[in-house]
Amino acid sequence: MQRLLALIGPLPFIGLAIVAAGLSLAVAVWLFDTLSVGLLAVSNSGWRYALTGLLLAACYFVYGLTLLCVAPLLNFVLGGRLRPYRGSAVSLTALRWYVHCTLTLVVRYSFLEFVTPSPFAQLYYRLMGMRIGHNVTINSTALADPSLLEMGDGVTIGGSASIMAHYAQGGYLVIAPVRIAAGATIGLRAIVMGGVEVGERAKVLAGSFVLPNTRIPAGETWAGIPARRVEPERLDVPSGAA
Repeated sequence: MQRLLALIGPLPFIGLAIVAAGLSLAVAVWLFDTLSVGLLAVSNSGWRYALTGLLLAACYFVYGLTLLCVAPLLNFVLGGRLRPYRGSAVSLTALRWYVHCTLTLVVRYSFLEFVTPSPFAQLYYRLMGMRIGHNVTINSTALADPSLLEMGDGVTIGGSASIMAHYAQGGYLVIAPVRIAAGATIGLRAIVMGGVEVGERAKVLAGSFVLPNTRIPAGETWAGIPARRVEPERLDVPSGAA
């Protein structure tokens, strides 16, 4: 029975991903059908192939931009906005998390890389429920559970940094918000787990791993696996240097 449930369990969420992608593809297919009619008038096969290729590429981006809106809409309709939670991973409450994850992953793995960093990516995250301040730079697609992520003004998220508001502990699924205060920096490929709070102007250096529920005070620099407070290295300035 457990094996059967393990096989059947993901099917509704695969179906949800198909619905999100399919609705977005429908717009792209409509555009292709509408514009491709004119390609039949091009007698030169070389030009026809080139124009068809360009049209297909354009339709892919139409698909992606449409998906940035369709996924948040389905997330809203299906109640995918998250709340803090600790309990079984198989429950009605956890169902919201699976919906939210599905709609986040289908965007991340099919299109989001092409618009990161850009206002399009930030618009998508906002529609998914993320709180984002002014002048924020997000140079990563590895942001899970966006409806429980909060970033203050001037936050910088480095390339391929991972931020996730969930983790497993003692057989339980734990969903806890992540708050990154104004001016903080999360370095290249750093990992920040659920329940973490990063203070104003604090820094998490590249490649560091911040354990769940860690509190990083304002202005501090943390590094390592697991991340701990470090003293910034002093620059050795040669005597007489300007």
